[in-house]
Amino acid sequence: MLQAPKRRAKRDDVIGAIQRMRLLQIDSIHVVARSPYLVLHARVGDYPQVWLEEALEAGRIAECWAHEACFVSATDLGFHRAWRAQAQSNHWADKHAARARDANLKEMHALLERVRTSGAVRASDFERAERAASGWWEWKPEKRWLEAWFASGELMVTRRERFQRVYDLAERVLAKLDPPFDSSLLARSPVELRRQFILDSVRALGITQARWIADYFRLKPAVDELELAPLLASGELLSLQVAGWDSAGYVHRDHAAWLDKACAGRLRATHTALLSPFDPLVWDRARVRAMFDFDYTIECYVPAAKRRYGYYVLPILHRGRLIGRLDAKAHRAEGLFEIKALYFEDGITPSERMLAEVAQAVVSTAAWHGTPDIRLGRCRPATLAPALRAYWRRKVSA
Repeated sequence: MLQAPKRRAKRDDVIGAIQRMRLLQIDSIHVVARSPYLVLHARVGDYPQVWLEEALEAGRIAECWAHEACFVSATDLGFHRAWRAQAQSNHWADKHAARARDANLKEMHALLERVRTSGAVRASDFERAERAASGWWEWKPEKRWLEAWFASGELMVTRRERFQRVYDLAERVLAKLDPPFDSSLLARSPVELRRQFILDSVRALGITQARWIADYFRLKPAVDELELAPLLASGELLSLQVAGWDSAGYVHRDHAAWLDKACAGRLRATHTALLSPFDPLVWDRARVRAMFDFDYTIECYVPAAKRRYGYYVLPILHRGRLIGRLDAKAHRAEGLFEIKALYFEDGITPSERMLAEVAQAVVSTAAWHGTPDIRLGRCRPATLAPALRAYWRRKVSA
């Protein structure tokens, strides 16, 4: 995300962005846009959100468990299915699926047979029996069983309807993948697959320390420098020293030209964007702290009384730095993009250009989301609020 898109987005840009990231995490919270749409917007600019669902239904991408539940490209799906089929995956979703099968094997097989004979289903096709004793709505049994079959690979997501998963037999979903599913990947050994995921993680991260690699695909055990030594020897990875780091940095050889530019002082970042809390740039707290000196927590999972910044806080990326964050809420019916609070980081004194580019990033996100009317609540420093509001008034009247 060094430079802003130079042209209008095309459908293939959605596929390309997922391929570069190697995965796109799915999260259903939609205080603003749901996370996968927002992650793509930061990279490809203004695009119709329906392109993501269309890519899934057409088989250009698929859903699987990777970092968490993710979209991956059709090209990469075979690696994930091979990994999930092996005990080495150790993902919590696999453990939940195993417990569900142990407790409800007869019912789960009946559900699988229904899908086989009657076609794709949604969880909403099954009635909920009753409210849980806690007073909260919990997943109905059929939803848990569908998710268990999805985690273990017998079912896949063939499409989404209003972002709700539609499950079908894996064989039917695999048959429509574009490019076609490469079944030979299922024969890859655990060692080969782990090596592939390590290389893909480094490529996706751009530059990384060894200790940050495993989290990208939830690999266990952690990756260390000894494991990376053969990849350095083969030239697939490059090693370098980074000022301020106590460990070596690693770059994939595909990024050698970018590394040369950076070392020569010719790598320029010009992009400003609002990031999803589940953007791969910020989901690893240790990495984002070391890379950007930015302390970030996804506070929607934190009790309200303990939140520092707000429920759904979007980091602000500006020209290669994380300079602030905003607590946002989209009121779709009113066309309103509410910024409950906007915070610039301590030590950041926004120039006129920085302020204008941050304001424009908000305009772009709000307009793309269909909530073009922007309202700002609190701002830190408070003295910047009048300039931001004036910028947005000018945009509305222009």
